[in-house]
Amino acid sequence: MLDIHLSLMLFVLALFLSLLVLLNNMLFQPLIKFMDDRDNSIAKDLKAAKSFSGNSDELNAKANENISNAKNEAASIRQKAIDDEKTLAASKVETKQSELDKEYEKFVEKLSSEKESLKNSLLSQMPLFKESLKAKFSKL
Repeated sequence: MLDIHLSLMLFVLALFLSLLVLLNNMLFQPLIKFMDDRDNSIAKDLKAAKSFSGNSDELNAKANENISNAKNEAASIRQKAIDDEKTLAASKVETKQSELDKEYEKFVEKLSSEKESLKNSLLSQMPLFKESLKAKFSKL
């Protein structure tokens, strides 16, 4: 059957304990230290990322503000240019309208003078027309 050897059991126990101490010093302690360092590094990186995130939000807000200011300034410049062009166009239209009015007045005066001269010439030739009409009616 099984014989229990006390010396062998003590030797295995001593070997087991020495192996536990040796593994603890060479494997478990450095592994635990590495995992703690890694956790600390991750926590530190998360804090840094949050602080950078806060800074980026602030920078995004400033960038959006600059963009909106630039858009407003561009809109005001565009509106000013449109207004300037409208006033320039209105002055050109007004100038052209006054020129056309002057030309129209000259045309009306010329037309009335031609009308008067035509009327006078027709009145002066009226007796000739009467004579020619009488001649034509008499032939009929």
